[in-house]
Amino acid sequence: MKLVDVLNQDCIIANLKGSEKREVLEEMVEELSFKFGDVDREKLLEVLLEREKLGSTGIGYGVAIPHARLKGLNSIIVSFGRSLKGVEFQTMDERPAHLFFLIAAPEDSTATHLKILARISRLLKDVVFRKRLMEASTQEEIYNIIVEEDGKF
Repeated sequence: MKLVDVLNQDCIIANLKGSEKREVLEEMVEELSFKFGDVDREKLLEVLLEREKLGSTGIGYGVAIPHARLKGLNSIIVSFGRSLKGVEFQTMDERPAHLFFLIAAPEDSTATHLKILARISRLLKDVVFRKRLMEASTQEEIYNIIVEEDGKF
């Protein structure tokens, strides 16, 4: 499964406004609930925050991949957000997170959820890819960079 199968350009936030973990999650969840009618905004935020209590999804290198499975969701959806100033996200390397991929998956989609999580992690290991995402000017440019990189694997 490719990332572009579950991420569309409309689900990219080129400049997140939030300065704290909860604010960033709220902003990204709000965007998803606006784009997808079957996303329960309050429930998704609650599940994401509960997941964060188990351990931060901030993997380091300026990256966080908050993810949750949600009852009632029909398909896996992904959003991307970028914070130019960075957000304290309790990352493994204790540095601010700038790049966020939020994954919302149906409750019964463990295998697909893990595949897309692994794909995102693999793409974000590339320092040049992360740098290009940070330097992009627009939502469209960010999406095109993701499409290009996703096509390499």
